[in-house]
Amino acid sequence: MSARFAFLLAPILLAGCASTGNAQEAAEHDRGEAWAARCTDEDEWDRPGPPFQVFGNTWFVGTCGITALLVTGEDGHVLIDGGTQTSAALIAANVDALGFKLSDVKLLLASHEHHDHVGGTAELQRLTGARLLSSAEAAPVMASGTADPADPQYAIADNFPAIRVDGTVTPGQPVRLGALALTPVATPGHTLGALTWRWQSCEGETCRTIVYADSLTPISADGYRFTAAPDLVAAMRRGLDELAALPCDILLTPHPVASSMDTRLTAGDLAGEGQCRAYAALKRRQLDERLAREAAGTEP
Repeated sequence: MSARFAFLLAPILLAGCASTGNAQEAAEHDRGEAWAARCTDEDEWDRPGPPFQVFGNTWFVGTCGITALLVTGEDGHVLIDGGTQTSAALIAANVDALGFKLSDVKLLLASHEHHDHVGGTAELQRLTGARLLSSAEAAPVMASGTADPADPQYAIADNFPAIRVDGTVTPGQPVRLGALALTPVATPGHTLGALTWRWQSCEGETCRTIVYADSLTPISADGYRFTAAPDLVAAMRRGLDELAALPCDILLTPHPVASSMDTRLTAGDLAGEGQCRAYAALKRRQLDERLAREAAGTEP
């Protein structure tokens, strides 16, 4: 879940430059113009949006309101996030529309363990046969389909189909599939097991670091108090500091509207300077404002 935030952003980072796999040349692919035209200012989770090439071997295969990313390689592909339960079929159709085979998806990863981002993952796992790797904190939630009672949104979180968890990741240690290398960064707060992912995609000799930053929005069910969870707040601040420090050429987020993806696509380039710093600064302000409201007794 996230709210709408309009702001300008810009760059990203990681390990291991990978090829574009079996994709056609970059110039032959839409770079998001059709998505921006259809999905401007959209946050309808299950509204179909056309897939497009982000950069190199990274592809947007989600909907208008929810991001799903395909990172392709010679030894198989990685799919990050599965959208809602309804979105699974839309994501699968987008992968197919780009000319990739679902059977070549070998790894499933996730941003955070809420139904709007992993509700379709069990079905996508069935369709692909891929292994799912999650954070240690998210693993029991993924496996049960039920939110952690310590989740700030626990009281309003919807259940989702349980997913087979095949292993866990360690923040800072790249997840590898052939030449692909995607590094998880622990960014808890929106959930306890939330991860930001970073990797590098190349076109010829030009490489860009892509950061898929988690929602990081300090929202909750009524009655929850971040001030009563100092360890979580401290972990949130550490994650925001790490996010701000990442080399970051292209920023993507689980809800495209949260990082003004439509605006950047319309401008003609997702890349730009300081995107991760700006996003982290915004989320830090939102956290500080939330804590201030709690201290003042004005938060529901």
